[in-house]
Amino acid sequence: MCNILQVQWTLIPTKPPQPWIACSGCSGLRAFQSSGKIRLNANGRKLDAWLIYKCLVCEKTWNRPIFGRQNVRDINPDTLAALQSNDPEWVRAEAFNLDPLKRKAQRVDEFDDYAIEKATLREAEGWTKLVIDLATPIPTSIRLDRLLASELKISRSRLQKLNEDGFLQATSDRANAMRRHIKTGTVVIIDLSNEADREQSWKPLATSGPL
Repeated sequence: MCNILQVQWTLIPTKPPQPWIACSGCSGLRAFQSSGKIRLNANGRKLDAWLIYKCLVCEKTWNRPIFGRQNVRDINPDTLAALQSNDPEWVRAEAFNLDPLKRKAQRVDEFDDYAIEKATLREAEGWTKLVIDLATPIPTSIRLDRLLASELKISRSRLQKLNEDGFLQATSDRANAMRRHIKTGTVVIIDLSNEADREQSWKPLATSGPL
């Protein structure tokens, strides 16, 4: 396609999910949040690793298993170094790992809070189609339709209408991508040939340029 404005949006979730655990300090079910700290325990050549959580009410700790009785030589060297140094970026990414939380917690609260970086990849003169490449290095809970509505300042009902009329397509390896959590590799194509204000209204919102 030579008639496109192509941008990349990179989403960084800012609030990790919070599991609800039976708190021994409160004697009841409470929300816990990641402390950003790792606990390691070595037994010979075997290693246990936990991510430490704290109760939001009394700060009682809960250790969420990362792995148990793992042979040190079988652990990826980069992972081992991150665990031993309590690497903030690695720990933060692990705090967004939903699967182990869902196995251990009775309930997990997820949040739509995120930061976004926008970059222009390509711009054709007289472009009529907006192509948005999506990336999320850390899994996020925000749905695609909510993201587009928020960033492009249009209603979800209008997004649905554009989708139904064939003016908006979302390519993904999953069905019904508009109602699913955003995944790296998803591409949104919006035909704006009928939108006279695409340069004045759509472009600044898509690229974070001045209004």
